[in-house]
Amino acid sequence: MIFVTGGAGFIGSNFVLDWIEQFDEPLINLDKLTYAGNLENLTSLQNNPRYTFIQGDLGDRELLDRLLNQYKPRAVLHFAAESHVDRSIHGPEDFIQTNIIGTFRLLESACTFWRYLDQPEKSRFRFLHVSTDEVYGTLSKTDLPFTEVNPYQPNSPYSASKAASDHLVRAWHHTYGLPVLTTNCSNNYGPYHFPEKLIPLMIVNALAGKALPVYGDGLQVRDWLYVKDHCKAIHRVLESGKPGETYNIGGWNEKTNIEIVRTICSILDRLRPKVDNSRYDAQISYVADRPGHDRRYAIDASKIERELGWRPDETFETGILKTVEWYLAHPEWIVNIQNGSYRNWINKNYEARS
Repeated sequence: MIFVTGGAGFIGSNFVLDWIEQFDEPLINLDKLTYAGNLENLTSLQNNPRYTFIQGDLGDRELLDRLLNQYKPRAVLHFAAESHVDRSIHGPEDFIQTNIIGTFRLLESACTFWRYLDQPEKSRFRFLHVSTDEVYGTLSKTDLPFTEVNPYQPNSPYSASKAASDHLVRAWHHTYGLPVLTTNCSNNYGPYHFPEKLIPLMIVNALAGKALPVYGDGLQVRDWLYVKDHCKAIHRVLESGKPGETYNIGGWNEKTNIEIVRTICSILDRLRPKVDNSRYDAQISYVADRPGHDRRYAIDASKIERELGWRPDETFETGILKTVEWYLAHPEWIVNIQNGSYRNWINKNYEARS
């Protein structure tokens, strides 16, 4: 049995769905169900005997202890995090509580549980911490991509909180011997992505006839990773990764934000043309850049390929087409997730700047 935190979020829910589809091993999913946690992502698992959902908070140490002792998992996979840079700028406290304090509580609970396991189970146990490339800071056009030995230079409250959680995980390994694994991934995209992030926001706004807000000049560069490829990489790290090691997971797809937006518009022009035959890129609107906006991220994923044999299956062209097709095929998901609080937040932080 494995124990997953944040399994109702974007990456977590994709991982849970893939796990239950591919493996017979049961999975426990603990999620607080904040704005980004969506049980609708997992409705297909409601009656699956190998899947258990528990709503709860990482800050509840008593709950964590009880669940670990009750289910006795062989691994803890820690996806749960506050993850949106804009939200961290406007309200950093939630990021400190979840990403730092929550990770600390989970480490303490997992370490106590692990310490009292029988030796075979103790040797098998793993704590896998899912993190981000944003902890490394920003790159210039000519800098080499981030490797696992790049110094940490976080530039937003979000990335700073994730950097702190990475350091805690490392410390619990070196101080207490907890067998940890850390992954730092590039920007994910794909099904079930909450529509405040760039790619789903562009798809949703384009279909609704709204402005497509692009920060600054739109030339910020990100390395894009299809979420299903990320899930496969996590499987590989869990089964074959060396305790104490960090593995960077990237898509080998550096793209500027404006290139991403124009690609989405082009796909929609082909798959869902407008009645008046106008182009979706006419909706692009440049807005004031956000504070401290990192210019470029790029991941060197050579280590995980060299040591664990993983490389992404999807190119950006195949992955983005699958993503747009998924959103076109699931309009009810879009409607259901756009509740009042989400619309109010988007209005405040995007549309007001256009």
